[in-house]
Amino acid sequence: MAEAAEFQETFRGTTPPAAFHRIRVILPLLAVLLVLLGATELTTAPTARADGTGSRTVAISIDSLTPVAPTQSDKITISGTVTNKGRSTVSAGHIGLRVGGLLSTRSEIDDIGDRTPFSSGGDGPELNGHTQKIGKLQPGISREFTLTVPAKDLNLDRDGVYPLGVSFSGQTSDQQYERVLGIRRTLLPWQPSGAEGKKTKVTFLWPLISNTHLTARTESDQQQTPIFPNDDLAAELAPGGRLQQLVALGKDLHVTWVIDPDLLATVEAMTKSYQVAGPSGKNVPGRGQAVAKQWLSQLQTAVDGKEVVALPFGDPDIASLAHRGGDLGHLQSATELAAMTVDTILQVKPRTDFAWPIDGAIDRSVVDVGTSAGAHNIITRSDSLREPDGSPYAPTAARQIGGGNTAIVADARLSTAFEGDMTRAGDASLAVQRFLAQSLMINKQAPENERSIVVAPQRMPTTSQAQAMATALGGLSAGRWTQPLDRLSDAAKAKPDPAAGRRIPGPGSYPDALRAQELPTEAFTEIQKTQQGLSSFKTILTSPDRVVIPFGSAIMREMSTSWRGDPAGAADFRAAVQSYLATLQDQVKLVEKSDATLSGRSATIPVTVKNGLLQGIDHLYLQLESTQPNRLKVTDKQPVKIDGGHSQSVKFETRAYANGPVKVHARLYTADGQQVGKEMDFIVHVTSITPMVLLVIAGGVLLLVLAGLRIYLKRKRSGSHDGAGDGPEAGGEGPSDGGDNGGGEPERPGDPAADTGTGSGTPSRPGEKVER
Repeated sequence: MAEAAEFQETFRGTTPPAAFHRIRVILPLLAVLLVLLGATELTTAPTARADGTGSRTVAISIDSLTPVAPTQSDKITISGTVTNKGRSTVSAGHIGLRVGGLLSTRSEIDDIGDRTPFSSGGDGPELNGHTQKIGKLQPGISREFTLTVPAKDLNLDRDGVYPLGVSFSGQTSDQQYERVLGIRRTLLPWQPSGAEGKKTKVTFLWPLISNTHLTARTESDQQQTPIFPNDDLAAELAPGGRLQQLVALGKDLHVTWVIDPDLLATVEAMTKSYQVAGPSGKNVPGRGQAVAKQWLSQLQTAVDGKEVVALPFGDPDIASLAHRGGDLGHLQSATELAAMTVDTILQVKPRTDFAWPIDGAIDRSVVDVGTSAGAHNIITRSDSLREPDGSPYAPTAARQIGGGNTAIVADARLSTAFEGDMTRAGDASLAVQRFLAQSLMINKQAPENERSIVVAPQRMPTTSQAQAMATALGGLSAGRWTQPLDRLSDAAKAKPDPAAGRRIPGPGSYPDALRAQELPTEAFTEIQKTQQGLSSFKTILTSPDRVVIPFGSAIMREMSTSWRGDPAGAADFRAAVQSYLATLQDQVKLVEKSDATLSGRSATIPVTVKNGLLQGIDHLYLQLESTQPNRLKVTDKQPVKIDGGHSQSVKFETRAYANGPVKVHARLYTADGQQVGKEMDFIVHVTSITPMVLLVIAGGVLLLVLAGLRIYLKRKRSGSHDGAGDGPEAGGEGPSDGGDNGGGEPERPGDPAADTGTGSGTPSRPGEKVER
């Protein structure tokens, strides 16, 4: 409609009025017709795309190519499946091989594998004498194929990367002549005689990382038996499991092991007795002891003599710490714990001077945080720290970025080659060939330059991804254009390329998709709250390590990179840690007290404190506070020290001044004023302070005063008769005009110890304890 209106405006001034009127009537009708035709096309297009046509009629999957990097004397075997995606039966079908032209750029390698139409010029002619008949292929039916061809028959005259196509040719009922009905391409790295120049050194990181599997919860026994939320880790450790496959595959490869020590500590805890939380709230015994022991033993063998890089304990999310303001003190503690854990469990001294942010994405703040705990090498990626001129040339990975720090820039294409679903054989095979082709193309960029490149794959590869990675590394084992370098520390010391990029990206360059997955600021606020509660709680414990160690590890796990993509799980984990700490704190509590009654001016109020922990508590204080101190005054505070599993009655002196109910507030707190447990209120009833009692008390006070005065006068008279013979040397009192001028202490009126007459007896002392 808009186009019709525009057409009218264009020709309004150049067309006769009558003709213009006819055009103005016809154009809307044409516009409606175009819309209807467009709608028809839209509704039929999905059906056309769903059914294969032309060279997309038959889908081909190349499930394997062996050897992955053939030599001149090898026989190449290609196997896979063909599937008829069309609506009619294909007849007289056969499989053939086609070799395309030599590729010249890494971008061309990226495009190979996409299902594009057949091109006679680009895909090359069918290789004579190497076909396989398929015959008839009904719609929706699949057939397997296997082709074997001597490598020399490919007639490859130059070293490099070639596209190798598997084509399906046949005819259909509507077009009964032979044509290409499907093609699938893979890559053939070809350098049978080895590198012409210098080999490219390749360091491949082999990550051994898992999700968080252990909280701070333990059984209330002396051994502190750990409680797992589930037993999923046992399946990963069992034969065929993800972690078992990583160890089994990695032991024979030239790789640098990158390990999260939290995984080692968790598996080591499984080798002993452990519990698993049941659905009904009742714990059940874990069953993974055997596989845990076997896995650790296999890992110790696999890493023997290899370099091990230990990530900080729990694999903390460096980017989240940098962007959301987390406590960097945790990163230092996690690094120290990492070294100790790996050394203790694997008997290997690990490297802790490498930081690895998620996907190698960095900006200045990520670098600053990553290197704050002593990791002077930060592993990044070439799609983050880019080359200044956008050059496709791949320089040596190591380069200095200032402050004594080194960036290890992993090649992005090689590092991401095995991402995605590798469970389909065709996808895994193509990933392997693409990896090998890219590595060869890097070497061909400048064979005269010796370079050291690094591959940093995804953090937690699946079993199928790990198998594809191992296959690709196996293809490099011949060392024709690469040389394995299985020590990341050596790669970090390689001589940098002078023109390599060193400029750290700004904060605006950090990928939005990764930033959206970071732990929120609220998460670090909750972590800080848990840390503060733990720091306060441990001050009253006689064996603080029983609480500090499991909770300290749990706090580190709260910051794990593994929580990316699972914000709900991260929040639940933090809540569980806080809840369990509160449960332990509640084990030290005030026992509910009923109302108390005072029947005298002074008395003692007992308050009971219960310690439900297995260990003793000390340096704890109990405070009582009267809400009406003018009516009832209470001793301010009392220290509390209780053995594990016991209670203690703490007694407070009181003094009443008036009748009536008084609310008393009780609370427990540490030496630094942090409250422990819940507060408690109770009522004290003062009932015996009557006018008669007050009169009796007043009379008693008067008698004391009179008795004191009598003693004083008696001593004065005695001093008048005997004072002439006494001097200061004798220790007596000297002359007096009514005051005390001597060196002795004056008599204290009312002192019971000085009462030599027939006084009224020892008076009641204020504050005398009366048990209630």
